[in-house]
Amino acid sequence: MKILIDADGCPVVDIVISIAKIYNIQVLIFCDTAHSIEREGAITKVISKGADAVDFVLVNEVQAGDIVVTQDYGLAAMVLSKKGHPINQNGMIYTEENIDQLLFTRHLAKKVRSSGGHIKGPKKRIKENNEAFKKGLTKLVLKVSNRL
Repeated sequence: MKILIDADGCPVVDIVISIAKIYNIQVLIFCDTAHSIEREGAITKVISKGADAVDFVLVNEVQAGDIVVTQDYGLAAMVLSKKGHPINQNGMIYTEENIDQLLFTRHLAKKVRSSGGHIKGPKKRIKENNEAFKKGLTKLVLKVSNRL
């Protein structure tokens, strides 16, 4: 098992590394040239800029049982198809049961925006989001490694 991070705009990179260190799990950070993110305790893979370039490189490296941190529903769906375990930055674990609804909601929001409508952005990140992520990631690590 590895933890792969879709790091462009990811606020929990340091939390992932600290949890991975506890469980002795390798961490790979994927980012594009505009967001080079280097951290001790992780391997950084910098990808040339391009539409979804980071996502495609990351999904090609995912193996069954890997955990992927992403807020991108499309990437989460691809990870699920490879028997990976995606989780978002707030601790929500993407599953076969919830991904279709999330993708449909994304599609509807895109339709609204393309017709000139406005959708509210995400709420400002608060301390509780980090705590929820820590709980969610720890639970997922324990489940995937059969320690739960």
